[in-house]
Amino acid sequence: MFALEIAAGVSAQSAALKADALDFLGDSANYAISLGVAGLALQWRARAALLKGVSLLVLGLWVLGSTVWMAVAGTLPAAETMGVIGALALIANLTCAVMLWKHREGDANRRSVWICSRNDAVGNIAVVAAALGVFGTGTAWPDIVVATILAGLGVSGGWQIVSQAYSELRSVKSKSEVPTGRHIGVPSAPRRGVIPPML
Repeated sequence: MFALEIAAGVSAQSAALKADALDFLGDSANYAISLGVAGLALQWRARAALLKGVSLLVLGLWVLGSTVWMAVAGTLPAAETMGVIGALALIANLTCAVMLWKHREGDANRRSVWICSRNDAVGNIAVVAAALGVFGTGTAWPDIVVATILAGLGVSGGWQIVSQAYSELRSVKSKSEVPTGRHIGVPSAPRRGVIPPML
């Protein structure tokens, strides 16, 4: 879907399709990382989620910059291409979202996968709406508005993932720093052959 949508976005000169295509690429990496750390300790899963969250933030900011450039350039996207590709992407992402529904309240790593799929399905609906808007108005503004919304979803989702990942990493760190008996004044067992001092 990334390859199909990026090609269509370039051909149709659509900022919304390009944004959605890059989101597909991010999801591919997201799923690969999530599967790679599945079953590992929470610390490693949280680190993977942190990496994904930062990547999503960067991607969202890049899309915002790209959208501004297209708005200044004043290109008119092809509405028909936007509509067909947006509908195909919607079917793909709705399928993923349904499969991942049960993981929406999991740890940061699993929740990040659900958030990405949810955002994608919402974004695809917006792309189809933008195609109708471009067709109806004859202007690029619906495409630009949708691309901005998709970028906002990416930034928001990335921030949620980063926040939860940091929280989980702090939780792991605080548990590892719990003092043992030796650190809180409890005398250790005497070594063999050494007589402990009288109290």
